[in-house]
Amino acid sequence: MPIVHFNLNGKTVCIEVDGTERLIDTIRNRFLLTGTKKACNTDDCGACTVLIDNMAVRSCAYLTCMAEGKNVVTIEGLGTPWHLHPLQKAFIDAGAVQCGYCTPGMIMTAYALLEEKENPGDEEIRMAISGNLCRCTGYQKIVNAVKLAAERRLQTANHSWEEVK
Repeated sequence: MPIVHFNLNGKTVCIEVDGTERLIDTIRNRFLLTGTKKACNTDDCGACTVLIDNMAVRSCAYLTCMAEGKNVVTIEGLGTPWHLHPLQKAFIDAGAVQCGYCTPGMIMTAYALLEEKENPGDEEIRMAISGNLCRCTGYQKIVNAVKLAAERRLQTANHSWEEVK
């Protein structure tokens, strides 16, 4: 079995995996990071979205061995319940959390979008999250949350997440 080395939420990890093991299963079952949701298992809903080298990737369709040498970030890597990431706070402030099942994947997708484009418009946000399904909402509060996070970050001196309160 191959041994895979990658960075997970800021820490270097090394794990022996079967060549067919999916990243969603490694994250949830081996590292016990259950914020990444397992839903459709068919790359259709986006609930399992994580960041791999700052790109939004569906972990149910990504083999763990493909993570060799990469930087993987889950929702737990963005913030904690005691110190929320500004994007997480914006989702709460905009009322975009609803039942919360799709929220981690939405936030990870939104993070990747905001790393690529500082101030996306409504249509750009809707296109970015179009692969993330939510059963609870018409998506407007999610769009509002992404816009709020972008606005807050743009108000900081260096447009940095670290400066957003």
